Amino acid sequence: MSYPTPNFSLDLSGDVAIVTGTTSGLGKRFAQILAACGATVVLTGRRVEKLEELAEEIRANGGICEPIATDMTDRESIRNMVNAAEAKFGTVNILINNAGVPDAQRAVRMSDDLIDSVVDTNLVGPYVLSCEIAKRLMAEKKPGRIVNISSIAAFNTSPGSAAALYSITKSGVVRMTEALSVEWSKFRINVNCIAPGAFSSEMMDGMLERMGDFTKSFPRERICDPAQMDSTLLFLVSPSSECVTGTVIKIDDGQGSR
Repeated sequence: MSYPTPNFSLDLSGDVAIVTGTTSGLGKRFAQILAACGATVVLTGRRVEKLEELAEEIRANGGICEPIATDMTDRESIRNMVNAAEAKFGTVNILINNAGVPDAQRAVRMSDDLIDSVVDTNLVGPYVLSCEIAKRLMAEKKPGRIVNISSIAAFNTSPGSAAALYSITKSGVVRMTEALSVEWSKFRINVNCIAPGAFSSEMMDGMLERMGDFTKSFPRERICDPAQMDSTLLFLVSPSSECVTGTVIKIDDGQGSR
C-alpha cells in the first residue's frame, strides 16, 4: 500500500462524528473544527438553546450538523441520541467523549447526588456511549475513531484542588481508553485520549472564581485556548494516526510535573 507525502489530511468529508458536551468550551471548539474539516457533526448537551446557537453558527459557515439534547447521566438518553444520529446520518465513525463536570467539593462533604453526577457524567456515560458506537461499527464492519477527553488531573492533584473525585474519574477515563483500545483493536476501532491542562472553559472559569488566579504558578503564566488543541484532535481522527491506539496525549503547556 502506498501513502501520500505527507501522510496527513484534514479532509473529514464522509465522516459522521458525535461530540458530547458541545454547549461550551472544548466541546464547542471540537465540534466547530470537525465540521470545518467536512465531518457531519452531532452536537450533544443538555442546554438546548446553546446547542441551537452552535448549530446555526456551524451551518452559517457551510457545515452540516444536528443538535440532539442528551443527558450523559441517563443511559436511555444516550442510546436514543445514537439511534437518532444513525437514523439521520448513518453509521457514526468518530466519537469525541468530551462531556464532563467538576466536583468542586471535598471528598468527605460530597452528597450522594453529586457523587452520582460526577461518576456518571465523567466515566459511566462515556463508557456506555463508546460501547454503543463500537457495537454498531462492529456490526457494519467499519473502522472508527474514539477520542476520550481526560484531564491532567488524572495524573496530578493538589491539596487545595478539592477535586478528588474528578481526578479519580478522569484517571478512569485513561484506563478505559487503554482497555477498550486493546479489546477493539482487531475491529479497527482506535481509542485514544487527550489529557488537557488548564484550558479556557466554563469549568475553568469556575475554578478561577473559586481558587483565584493561579496562573502565576505556571511556567508560562497563562490559560491555554481550546484552539491550541485543534492539531492533536485532528491527528487522532485522521488517517495518519491509523496505528495509534490506546495512547494518552498530555497537553498542559508545561504547567505541571511529570
